[in-house]
Amino acid sequence: MGTWFRRLFAQASPKKPQAEKTAANGISCQEVVEIVTDYLENALLPEKRVQLEEHVEGCEGCTNYIGQIRMTIGMLRNLAQEPVFPATREELLQVFRQWKNSEQ
Repeated sequence: MGTWFRRLFAQASPKKPQAEKTAANGISCQEVVEIVTDYLENALLPEKRVQLEEHVEGCEGCTNYIGQIRMTIGMLRNLAQEPVFPATREELLQVFRQWKNSEQ
């Protein structure tokens, strides 16, 4: 499992985020973040998909972001197939419960 995380962090860009970009009739970086799930699930309307792809072609930050999301999804799929020891499962559930309670 450790190599998955190393690969993810190796792919993460250490560069400062680029300024918010918006094409004349396109979408912003913030909107890319908001609709990336629909994009990856092929659930966007065709014209919105074209706008996103045009934006991503010219935006290194969004290109990296979508790549990171794809990698995360792939790693989670692989992780879901790994056996989980009962103690590890209970520890993860406890951490999640603590995090959830801290958000309230």
